[in-house]
Amino acid sequence: MLYRTLGRTQIEVSAIGFGAATLGDVYGAMSAQRARDTVQHAIAQGINFFDVSPYYGLTLAEERLGDALAGRRGEIVLATKCGRYGADRFDFSAEAITREFEASLRRLKTDCVDLLQVHDVEFGPLEQILHETLPAMRRLRDQGKTRFVGVTGYWPGMLARILEAESESAPLDAVLNYCHSNLMMDDMDAELTPTAVRLGTGLINASPLHMGLLSGTEIAPWHPAPQPVRDAAAKAVVLCRTHGVNPAVVALSHCFAHPVVASTLVGFRAPAEVDDALLALDQAPSGELLREIREIIRPVHNLAWSSGLPENQPVAATALTT
Repeated sequence: MLYRTLGRTQIEVSAIGFGAATLGDVYGAMSAQRARDTVQHAIAQGINFFDVSPYYGLTLAEERLGDALAGRRGEIVLATKCGRYGADRFDFSAEAITREFEASLRRLKTDCVDLLQVHDVEFGPLEQILHETLPAMRRLRDQGKTRFVGVTGYWPGMLARILEAESESAPLDAVLNYCHSNLMMDDMDAELTPTAVRLGTGLINASPLHMGLLSGTEIAPWHPAPQPVRDAAAKAVVLCRTHGVNPAVVALSHCFAHPVVASTLVGFRAPAEVDDALLALDQAPSGELLREIREIIRPVHNLAWSSGLPENQPVAATALTT
């Protein structure tokens, strides 16, 4: 396993992180035993960074992760989130942040997490995030209930603005961006990556398979990608199989090579998928295959979808849905 430093925190996280949304049956049902086995196998293979949220499976993912980590908590870096608690249930108030985080700690069977993050900031008023949500999280840090504080979200530009706004008074420790740094998209690097580097903020990449589109498995019915994006990803999957390679391994290998990202979160549903990710850490696809994939993806490269409050979305994304 390869380990990297998470920004200024000085903690070492595995380059392959465990994105625990899968434990909440977000990408298909799995048994409690399968969830436990997958977590235990990941730890045995050197994965030490686990990221979860009360939103995933409506608390199921936190419950399963807490059960699976029994006796192993000290071996891993544990991150959870706050502010989002359902598909359409958001509460970024200080009171909710404190109350719901206490419930997260109980489910995770711990008295402290390593990283607490605002979940999907694009769904909250920016002023509230800056002046109410983050201060409430820092009070939890001061109480010893989290070591570090960060933000997560879909739009890299908004995340960069939050990092800048906090940089003078209370710099954030980590930022997580999803679906903007993989074979389908690379615009995380336009603004967010250089901002994180300059400010010393740990950068976490999520959804290296574009929320399953590049996995080669059944796509979740809730997936928000426009049809042209789905079609291009499906063609890329077929191309990989024609070349006799696992499309997920190709997609993961591309993300693991990012020079700045501390950890890339992968949603594992079985121990065998952990092993596939380990292959991707060591095996790079051929240059010819990558050129063919990029040609397929070129017409939809960096094509985003609508997410969050209207005032938090880029103009181009707003136009996409009108």
